[in-house]
Amino acid sequence: METVDSIVVGAGVVGLAIARALATAGRETIVVEAADAIGTETSSRNSEVIHAGIYYPAGSLMARLCVEGRKALYAYCAARGVPHRRSGKLIVAVTAEEAELLAAIRARAAANGADDLEFVDGPAARALEPALETTVAALVSPSTGIVDSHAYMAALRDDAEAAGAAFAFLSPFEAARVVADGFEVAVGGAEPMRLKARRLIVAAGLQASDLARRIEGLPACHVPETRYAKGNYFTLSGRAPFSRLIYPVPVPGGLGTHLTLDMAGQARFGPDVEWVETLDYRVDPSRAPAFAAAIRRYWPALPEDALAPGYAGIRPKLSRPGEPARDFLIAGPADHGIAGLSLLFGIESPGLTASLAIAAMVAGQLD
Repeated sequence: METVDSIVVGAGVVGLAIARALATAGRETIVVEAADAIGTETSSRNSEVIHAGIYYPAGSLMARLCVEGRKALYAYCAARGVPHRRSGKLIVAVTAEEAELLAAIRARAAANGADDLEFVDGPAARALEPALETTVAALVSPSTGIVDSHAYMAALRDDAEAAGAAFAFLSPFEAARVVADGFEVAVGGAEPMRLKARRLIVAAGLQASDLARRIEGLPACHVPETRYAKGNYFTLSGRAPFSRLIYPVPVPGGLGTHLTLDMAGQARFGPDVEWVETLDYRVDPSRAPAFAAAIRRYWPALPEDALAPGYAGIRPKLSRPGEPARDFLIAGPADHGIAGLSLLFGIESPGLTASLAIAAMVAGQLD
């Protein structure tokens, strides 16, 4: 049985960042991935936004790792030539009642370390983005940006491999057993493997709970239920009259139907929140009218029939529909008592932004 220092289960953006952190620290690392490529699920089906750290409860992992990760991500992208842009965003209020909520959002952001938000009134908001005809007030976030997530993940993989990490695709994690000096791991695929490792990291996103239940020796009480929240996106035909990202005041379950831009300037709207039981990535065109109505609250001039089904992503949620959102759960030896084991659950937004900080945290847990 081949022995390695570390096995990372999952080659999404967080698994890649963890593999990079371990490999560059001199740990012999293998990444096992059921798909045939990196980042095929949640990591490549999102808004590609670099979040400032505005909305999360003060003291939460989401807040701390988002702010730390945002700073690290900007520095990493600049150093590695990963396409990105510090585009900024506006959180727009279209009623007096929504405007009253902006002060609380700004205070929460400041408590999290995102202390550069600026309050502007309606005319000032329209001076920045003239198409915001109905806006009565807004918060400007200069630290928010966008990144080419595929280029970022490719850079992480390159770094990991340059440091000696190996990747096994089409190699699903099947089971593991806790033994005296680590883990015995069974990996499936065309060429099944049995490996022994001192460290085991499950960063499997949507499948994290299912795979963690296959670890013999891990009490079931340490494995939460993962639920699926689908987010649909619609794209805009033609060019949007915005240079910044536009977000409405948040709604329960998400950040509202916001407008984001990719590196080429293409606008997309979403995500909405649709609780699902299975991984179905089809976008139902009949959802377009609801999208259009939400968008016209802050952009009344949205042209008729300008929205086309884009793509969908699915977020791993630890909360049920109607419940308050739950924090990231990054369970290390101090939580479950098993040396060398790190389990990541509920890594949804801002997981992309926080990925480098999450990797540093996991590496620290296991050291």
